[in-house]
Amino acid sequence: MLIFTDAHADSCPQASEEIATDRPDVTNSSIVVPFGSLQNENGINVSGRDGGQRVDGANSRWRLGIAPCLEVLVDLPTYLANVHGTGVSGFTDVSPAIKWQISPVPGKIDLSIVTGVALPTGAVAIAGRGAQPYLQMPWSAELHDGWGISGMLTEFFRPDDFTARSITETTFVVEKKLTPRFSLFTEYVGDYPQGGSPSQLWNSGGVYHLTKTQQVDFHVAVGLNHNAPSYIVGLGYSFRVDGLFRQ
Repeated sequence: MLIFTDAHADSCPQASEEIATDRPDVTNSSIVVPFGSLQNENGINVSGRDGGQRVDGANSRWRLGIAPCLEVLVDLPTYLANVHGTGVSGFTDVSPAIKWQISPVPGKIDLSIVTGVALPTGAVAIAGRGAQPYLQMPWSAELHDGWGISGMLTEFFRPDDFTARSITETTFVVEKKLTPRFSLFTEYVGDYPQGGSPSQLWNSGGVYHLTKTQQVDFHVAVGLNHNAPSYIVGLGYSFRVDGLFRQ
């Protein structure tokens, strides 16, 4: 694998390129962070479900490029605070993962594969029981005149959950770059638990690049059925630090 990525190093993401984040849409970027770069992505959401309301943050994801086209990442515990109605408060799990961009060819469909696991460090009522591995494949393609499409297929495994041992998540995004720094997107998100009813969500928002390595974003989502949250409103800020390793 290292030989393959070294052979394609020239076409892997470079520090000269703009920051590409896994937020604010559910669909993660198909592009890894450049080799030697550390990226921090953060956000806060307000959501409603069944007449209740909660706030969650800071939704922090740290991503480090450890080789050309290869990164390690970790989702830090997020605190979910119930502020209205019935519900529980607590932290989510910490979730390390590794991400490999397997098609770094300009003009083609970019594709990555991610494998990770949510470790049982959070509140059981929020995060569930036991370790929860996942396998993920985000993809993207640039079209003409600033348009682009992307999507993601994720399989979540929950060995200690006897009601739904796996959940399949599918997403699809249409994006439009309006200016060199500002883009808008709209996204469908569907979660399909094994033996259960699906949860479907429509999510839209925008991204603005303050600099090449800094981004602010927003998103607004509405549930499409009773299993999804009624609404989600979120804001975020991300940054990247380059040149941590010598070439």
